[in-house]
Amino acid sequence: MSGNVETNVRPNPDDVLVKIADYVLNKEIESSEAFNTARYCLMDTLGCGLLALTFSDCKDLLGPYVEGTSVPGGVRVPGTKHVLDPVKGAWDIGAIIRWLDFNDTWLAAEWGHPSDNLGGILAAADYLSQKNINEGKEPLSIKDVLTGMIKAHEIQGILALENSFNRVGLDHVVLVKVASTAVIASMFGLNRDQTIDALSQAWVDGQSLRTYRHAPNAGPRKSWAAGDATSRALQLVLITLKGQMGYPSVLTAPTWGFYDVQFKGKAFSLPRDFDSYVMENILFKISFPAEFHAQTAVEAAVTLHEQIKDRLDDIEKIIITTHESAIRIISKEGQLNNPADRDHCIQYMTAIGLLKGDLIAEDYEDDVASDPRVDALRDKMVIEEDERYSKEYLEADKRSIANAIVIHFKDGTSTERVEVEYPIGHRRRREQGIPLLVEKFERNLRTQFSEDRSKAILELCENQEVLESTSVTDFMELMIAE
Repeated sequence: MSGNVETNVRPNPDDVLVKIADYVLNKEIESSEAFNTARYCLMDTLGCGLLALTFSDCKDLLGPYVEGTSVPGGVRVPGTKHVLDPVKGAWDIGAIIRWLDFNDTWLAAEWGHPSDNLGGILAAADYLSQKNINEGKEPLSIKDVLTGMIKAHEIQGILALENSFNRVGLDHVVLVKVASTAVIASMFGLNRDQTIDALSQAWVDGQSLRTYRHAPNAGPRKSWAAGDATSRALQLVLITLKGQMGYPSVLTAPTWGFYDVQFKGKAFSLPRDFDSYVMENILFKISFPAEFHAQTAVEAAVTLHEQIKDRLDDIEKIIITTHESAIRIISKEGQLNNPADRDHCIQYMTAIGLLKGDLIAEDYEDDVASDPRVDALRDKMVIEEDERYSKEYLEADKRSIANAIVIHFKDGTSTERVEVEYPIGHRRRREQGIPLLVEKFERNLRTQFSEDRSKAILELCENQEVLESTSVTDFMELMIAE
């Protein structure tokens, strides 16, 4: 046979596609811990979206692309009056969830925010539930949504354990697209072959570059990139339903497959079977709307606030000891140009914690950033790596996100070294963190809803059994703007 022709024999689907499809279609989730954690995740994720609606830059992006478009039976966007086609509904829900960088986090070789998938899951659930009712069928329940969340978390998180997309310049939202595609495919009733086809479409897409997260290009696209990814997943499922074929060796095809084109020829590693590990171990952002690698740094800074607030001019040097991932993605010197730039700068976030004894979303805005004391403190910061921190960041039984701060003064004295290895949203601090997560949710509800509505939503969400049996349509009625 000539070496100048390609062999046109369609192979069996790539093993990774098959494993994901079999998991999402066949695996029964039995972990009560996973469902309980998913309930808190649902509360926290929607609360983050409601808080984002207090920012006009976010609200301005919501609604139909063409003003006045009407979609009967369309998807509702929590906290608004928008009724949209499912794809744009997923985009909007995903965008508000991620806007403030305050929803959950998963840290491994790749990082990301698995609750980003809720944009597509909730949009699909609302659309399908209304469609079912119109056809005389039962709507989906919130337990269906929680199951979808657990599985999307698992797919995104297990793919992230040993496969670093950031090291080849790709953004982690590729995993949102893949996880959302799998779960939404199962919600729409796609069979195994169709689910594999839809998953292959997600990998075929040219994936987002991380450049919008890093200097000198850091900008607000990082706040809607996940919404874009989860909405694309829903779109790909709808396309597959219309009969579009898949691409079975999308990952492994020589020269043209994902591994060769975008992953430097390396195959994915899947070190664990898909179950419910990721949801059970998810990290909640409870205390601060800060990129997760800096959560413990801000907590340490807040601890030091009282000791240094009246001695700012006496500070000679601030040493922040951290882990390799934090150094690689959020350590920045020089001018910070916008809120998206600032909330990915460990020095900026630490400076605010030292100055104010707190950090809130508004602290990334220009009026706060213009305080000359912020950059004065940044200029005194030295970033150092602790190899133990970097090692334990990746260990399955630890997954610490450690930071430590010590402040040296011009007279030769210093503060104690404040070390925080596990943020309050870590599984190891669940008992301490959950009451604060509920308080955060309640505060966020009140940014959009009346006292009575907020109370009704909170009471529903605090009852696992009742919430799981609630229909998606009834739940979404509670979540729309009054």
